[in-house]
Order: sequence, then C-alpha cells, then structure tokens
Amino acid sequence: MEAMRTLPGIRFLAQAFVWAQLLSMASVTVFGQAPLGTAPPGTLPAMDSAGRMTFRVAFPKAAEVVLSGQWSKDPTPMSRDAEGTWSVTLDSVPPGVHEYSFVVDGVRMIDPGNPAIKPMREPRTSILHLPANPPSVYDFQDVPHGTVRYHTYFSKPLDRVRELCVYVPAGYERGARKRYPTLYLQHGSGDNHATWTVHGKAHWIMDNLIAQRLVVPMVIVMMDGHAAAPGRTPGARGANTQAFERDLLEVVLPMIEGEYTVRPKAAQRAIIGLSMGGGQALTVGLNHTDTFGWVGGFSASPPAGESVSGALERADQTNQHLKWLWIGCGKDDFLLARNEEFISRLNEAGIDHEWVLTEGDHSWPVWRGYLADVLPRLFR
Repeated sequence: MEAMRTLPGIRFLAQAFVWAQLLSMASVTVFGQAPLGTAPPGTLPAMDSAGRMTFRVAFPKAAEVVLSGQWSKDPTPMSRDAEGTWSVTLDSVPPGVHEYSFVVDGVRMIDPGNPAIKPMREPRTSILHLPANPPSVYDFQDVPHGTVRYHTYFSKPLDRVRELCVYVPAGYERGARKRYPTLYLQHGSGDNHATWTVHGKAHWIMDNLIAQRLVVPMVIVMMDGHAAAPGRTPGARGANTQAFERDLLEVVLPMIEGEYTVRPKAAQRAIIGLSMGGGQALTVGLNHTDTFGWVGGFSASPPAGESVSGALERADQTNQHLKWLWIGCGKDDFLLARNEEFISRLNEAGIDHEWVLTEGDHSWPVWRGYLADVLPRLFR
C-alpha cells in the first residue's frame, strides 16, 4: 500500500519483522498440565508433571529478587544458589493469561529468559499463558483462525508515521465480495496497538466465538492510542484524544474503508476501548453518532462533561442515532467512582445506555471477559 512506501525499506522491514514476531508468538503458552522438563537457568517458566511451576533468573550480584505475578496479590521471595541464579517453585498457577515480573533490588523488569513480552510503552511485564481445560474463550482452540495484519502509515494531521493492527476473520481472503462490519478497538494508556492481540487475545476470542456462531464476523482495527506527545499537564489527556480523533476520522477510517471490504455506514461501525481507550471511544463515539452506531467503554477514563456536551444536550438525536452504548467497570477498579459519575450524567441527560458493574479490578482478565460478552451483541 502507498502509505507503507513512505518508510525507508530497511526500516520498514525491520519493524515488520519485530512486530510479526510479537504477533505470531502472542504469549508463551504452556498447554495443559503435561511435564515440560526442568528449564535451565534463565529460560522461560517450566511446569513439572505435578503441575508445579518453576521460575529462574540469573542475577549474581543482586541482594534480593522477588516474583510478582498476576495470579497472586502478594509477591513471592526467590532463593539464590551458589552460582547466583535465583529461583522459586510454586505448587500451582491457575489457568489464565498472566502478567509477571521479577523485582530485582526494587527494580521491576521482564523475565530475560521469556520472549513473550506484553506490548507496552515501557515494557516491564512478561506473559505466561496457561490454557484451561476445557479451554477458555481466549485460549487457542482447534477452529478456523483469522489473520492479524500489521500496517505502517503516514498521518498527515499528526505529521508522523503511525502503526496499527487489523484482524480479519477466517475466510476473509476467499470471500472478497463479502462486506463486514468494523470494530475499532482501543487499548489503555500503558499499552499500544499490539496489546489487544498479543496479550488481550482479541483475535482468538473472535475466532472461538465465530466458530460457535455466536458473533457476526467483523474486521477489528486496533490503533495506537498515543496520538500526541505524552504529558502530565491538565490538558494532556484531552489533547491526546483530539489528536487521536483527527487521525481516526481523517486518515484511518478512510484508509480501512478503501483497502478492506467493510460496510461504510454508522450502523456497521463500532468503537470500544478500555481505560484511556475507553475515554477515547466514548468521546469520539458520542460526538460522532453519525459515524459510529455502537459505542462502549471498559473501565473507561470517562470524558469530561464539556467534551461530550453536544451529545448530552441533544439526547433525542443521540438516542436516535446510537444502536447501543455499553459501559462496564469492576467493583474494585480505581476508576469506578468516575464511571459512576459519568453514568449519573447520562441518566440526567436522558441518554439510553447499558451500565454493567462486575467483579474485578483494572486488569486484563476483566477486559477479556467484557470483550467476550460484548462481541456477540454487536451488529445484531
């Protein structure tokens, strides 16, 4: 595609190779409870025949190393051997897609022996995927699988090169005449455009639900939500959302609808995001109900009232255009109060919506569940 040729060939090939590796490995996956042998120092976690999981890392000069894993609220101290290798064996780790890190003398870092890294702005988390039996909706299953494509493009409004990922369902290439609805799915502030697939397993969730005939097959576009320079000033979040909005509406949406066989109507477009991306989805979606008919926020950082004042003041028009507005948050999420305040504003304005309060905190296990719950209800 023309946008790809804006990069020098060597740089493009290097970037494509790196992200292809990330997208293909998705995470280090230990299937079932089968014995994998004993891993040598510095390699990925190993499970023995009894289901015990051993973590190892070599830091000869460290004074303290602890294991921090998503399966437990408390870190686990590790022991050092005579060669300076630190290790710990856990009796069991529950099934799931887990984030974990080593904390070495107070510094959090990835597992250097594990190639599966959560895509982040500041990578410090490794991934351990233990499939369930029977498989969970986010586990790899023996079903037809779609394809995740990597795009590099030049954004004229932002005057720089940007990146995004696109999922197309199995059979997309064969059914060139078939047109699909489109979901624009956004990540949170610490992550990037690859996180929803590499760590969120959006592609596997979609594949499994399609195989069960529970969803309308769709194209999923995952953009980089960091459209403006990072900052902590009061207006930084709003500036980033505005830059993201311009890039989406002026560049990405036309590009996707020019290159993919999708349906170019509001009723066939959805925008959903988590945390920062939830704020972006709610802001853009509510301000452009003529473009997006389906809008959702997972544990969203909700927009300030003035940024969606037009939608709130014209409730009848908003309700007429929107097919569905869905907002969910966990009971232990630090953004719960802000979400409840936003829901109150929607109620006062008379905006039709669905509010879902669930168990859980601000984490990917919650968001995978939300995606699996929401996908079957889109484009019906």
